[in-house]
Amino acid sequence: MADELSNLVLEGTKTATCSALWEWEAEGIQLPEIGAKTIVLNGSGEPTCIIETTEIMICPFSGVDARFAYEEGENDRSLESWRKEHWQYFLRVLPEIGKEPTPEMLLVCERFRVVYR
Repeated sequence: MADELSNLVLEGTKTATCSALWEWEAEGIQLPEIGAKTIVLNGSGEPTCIIETTEIMICPFSGVDARFAYEEGENDRSLESWRKEHWQYFLRVLPEIGKEPTPEMLLVCERFRVVYR
């Protein structure tokens, strides 16, 4: 999956990402800030590019709109597909930190741009 996602970033198809706020809290990691640079890795752990955060929004799962789903660049890029795939993801990962997904759970939604290939 990391190979697929990093390729979408390199192609310019994927310009957004999100995760549950609970995941950040469980890991004790500070939320990204506008201007933050991140190295994107492929499935082998090799760097593929550097991205820069251009926007951060905290919103409930149910509040993610079609534009953001499209910018995530995955599957058919529809909001329906985004909700289905992300719900399945959260069903897998959140129980590991003692949480269950809800439509009201807060997500950290990030927009970014590639600054180095």
